[in-house]
Amino acid sequence: MKSIRLSQAVALGAAATLALSGCAANTGTSPSTAPADASAGGGEVRVVEVNAFSSFNANTATGSVDVNGKISYATQSGFNYIDNDLNIVKNEKFGTYEVISQDPLTVKYTINEGVKWSDGEQLDADDLMLYWAIRSARFNDATVDAEGAVSSGTSYFDYAGDTSGLALTGLPEIGADHRSITLKYSKPFADWELAVGNTNADSFTPAHVVAKKVGMSQEELTKLIQDTPKGNPAKPVAPNAQLKKVANFWNSGYDTKTLPTDKSLYLSSGPFMVDSMVPDKSMTLVRNPDYDWGPMPQVDSIVVRYISEAPAQIQALRNGEVDIIAPQASADTMQQLEALGEQAKIEKGEELSYDHVDLNFNGVFKDQSVREAFMKTVPRAQIMDSIIKKLDPAATPLDSQVFVPANAGYAASVAANGSANFQDVDIAGARTLLGGKTPTVRLMYNKDNPNRSDAYALIAQSAQEAGFKVVDGGLGASSWAGALGTGTYDAALFGWTSTGVGVSGVTQIFGSGNASNFNNFSNKEADELMGQLILETDPAKQDELKAKIDRQIWGAAYGLPLFQLVGVQASAADVDGVQYMSNQTGVWWNFWDWSLSGK
Repeated sequence: MKSIRLSQAVALGAAATLALSGCAANTGTSPSTAPADASAGGGEVRVVEVNAFSSFNANTATGSVDVNGKISYATQSGFNYIDNDLNIVKNEKFGTYEVISQDPLTVKYTINEGVKWSDGEQLDADDLMLYWAIRSARFNDATVDAEGAVSSGTSYFDYAGDTSGLALTGLPEIGADHRSITLKYSKPFADWELAVGNTNADSFTPAHVVAKKVGMSQEELTKLIQDTPKGNPAKPVAPNAQLKKVANFWNSGYDTKTLPTDKSLYLSSGPFMVDSMVPDKSMTLVRNPDYDWGPMPQVDSIVVRYISEAPAQIQALRNGEVDIIAPQASADTMQQLEALGEQAKIEKGEELSYDHVDLNFNGVFKDQSVREAFMKTVPRAQIMDSIIKKLDPAATPLDSQVFVPANAGYAASVAANGSANFQDVDIAGARTLLGGKTPTVRLMYNKDNPNRSDAYALIAQSAQEAGFKVVDGGLGASSWAGALGTGTYDAALFGWTSTGVGVSGVTQIFGSGNASNFNNFSNKEADELMGQLILETDPAKQDELKAKIDRQIWGAAYGLPLFQLVGVQASAADVDGVQYMSNQTGVWWNFWDWSLSGK
């Protein structure tokens, strides 16, 4: 049930979770922690992010932007995290989870006594119940029409991730200690170990704060969750007014670019707390003095600066203004980084992310022939040559929506998914499909991202040769993500990035009606296959199902994957502990190991 996040550069759309290892049960090793002595280490590290912070809830469809997730990762705690070998690592200082029964699958989660929100409140069963209510979609009874709009019933929480996993569970049983819940699944769930409290993908919301914001106690909120009947789309009922208030607050109450005067809106349960914010410019995190339930950070504070362009990031590192950067990779970027010499430590690797063009299944692209015509004009090879090839001469356009080349199932899926029909630009074929029509297409993208701007220019020029009238729908780095799914554009050029573990991200992106399904794609056959996928624990059979899903997506003219991105990161010579990570957490994955030489 893990979620994938919007990235600054590329993404793993389908591949986001589709590029997974397929084995969510690898628990790795226990986290190594530094001494709990708050005086250990010290100093301040300054790290750069491309996108600007926009929400203290990184789990909504609009809040699921990479930078929001990274701040959440540094300020919230959970039952496990993912290391840079893509192992699931338990954090038993936070709490424990244990399989009580394999048939039916039954899992008990317990938060340790003393694990607190930064206002002093214990994390407990009320927080777990709210978490479950949101991610199980238990109360939804909405039906979505062909245009992607709710035609009947109610959809409550705008959760970005896939809900099909926890939807298999019944109402949780709360433990006598009021710090635990037990979940019983009606069927096996492949990603059960990622379902609750994986800090890379999800975070808890303080139930006592949500309750207070809607005029009730946290006990009353938990009782509301327990007493509200399960939703049934076949028999929708009037919206539950109290639950709707809860959902409305959770959906948008944490969205902000400035530091709220109400401290309850940015409580911490992790190593760091947010101390200050400058809108669209920076954020400062400081050590949480009470935290001792997980890996202990070595530095006292982290300053996050938002710099979108790679040359500006590198210049800031050269000038000693920042300490850690992960600029968008390109030949120019690598040349500029290498020119820093001994001033910086540089690491490069593949990212679990890719760029893609998605077409809305309504408006101008409601007709499949128009979608196919546009896809025939996208110059994927030329985009590769201008953006990626100089960095990786062996790179080729990505030909799968759910695999990346390193996956064992990639080649077999590509051979049968229909991507061969869109290998080369075919202007004549596009014109034939259009039959003399000249559709207007508004293409939305992050105009502050140089790679995206270059890709847009190449796509627009080629599409116009076939008769399309392409309108520049580029938006700034701080606003493009919020436009996704709003119906204000016809095609979107953006990226997904993944945790690299599990299979639920496939459903998150392509499942009918899901919050992260921004282009209203709906395919009955694909939905049935995705329903099977989340229940399948055999990696080989998972690959077979994903290949079938891949064929359905290509056959529906969903859009086009463009390329998997190469990642690069650099840190100042006096900063230690920074290690490369391929997934959505990036350099942040082991922020607790960051230290300054001499400290």
